[in-house]
Amino acid sequence: MIGKATAIGSISIGLWGCLALFTRLTDGQLPPFQLMALTFFLAFLLMQLNWWRQGHSGLRHMRQPKLAWLLGVGGLFGYHLAYFAAMERAPAADVSLLAYLWPLLIVIFASFLPGGRLASQHVGGAVLALIGCYLLIGGSGYQSQYLHGYVLALTCALLWSSYSVLNRLLPDVPTDAVGWFCLAVSVLAALAHGLTEQTVWPSDWQVWAGVVGLGLGPVGLAFFTWDYGVKHGNLPLLGVLSYSTPLLSVIFLVVFGFSEPTISLAWACALIVSGSCLAALGWPGVTRIRR
Repeated sequence: MIGKATAIGSISIGLWGCLALFTRLTDGQLPPFQLMALTFFLAFLLMQLNWWRQGHSGLRHMRQPKLAWLLGVGGLFGYHLAYFAAMERAPAADVSLLAYLWPLLIVIFASFLPGGRLASQHVGGAVLALIGCYLLIGGSGYQSQYLHGYVLALTCALLWSSYSVLNRLLPDVPTDAVGWFCLAVSVLAALAHGLTEQTVWPSDWQVWAGVVGLGLGPVGLAFFTWDYGVKHGNLPLLGVLSYSTPLLSVIFLVVFGFSEPTISLAWACALIVSGSCLAALGWPGVTRIRR
């Protein structure tokens, strides 16, 4: 049985399945820093609405340990900077599957938390997933100009898995604080945008739909539900459930015509998901821990 905190955390999984689709809807028109500034500000406004509903301004949640600010702002800023940059440098489906290796890494990294252990299934699952990545890149017709995109996508997986597992060590930091982390990321992105990029406003409704969709869903509500889930729910089980994210991501891209369904893509996806599930079997208590 999935507990309340784990169920709340799992909401993020469906929302992140739309991340690649919404990013593609922006059609690459907006520079990465500008896109980050807009979407994270929308995420902050979403939390601000929640504070207004509760009858306060949210200022009480600003006072948090330095480590929480460093992890929150650094993790959110670093991951999305790498993700948006990767989407500009490699095919969307390839980036999605490589970036979504983070569920596998969560299971592996969580084994180093108190009470965890690294089992042979972890190693076997990692090998299967890496074979899937090799198939993905080779099957897509590997070209050297995509190398930076692949590296950035793998960096996404490392950053997000580290952020998620380390957050487990900060259970007393409230989820509301993530709203302020989002505002800080928005400000940093706006500053970086002003120094390095030229402002480009969306040219049509589709691009605006992508921006708003990102800000309210994968870059908004998903952060808040995930933060609560990884801090108070069953972290290994959330990792297991997250294996559906790359499947959802690729399905959405194919359905909306942003990627072509291929045999190599199907095999790569199957190997990555299978390897991740095998790794999850090596975690004691994946199905029996309840929160």
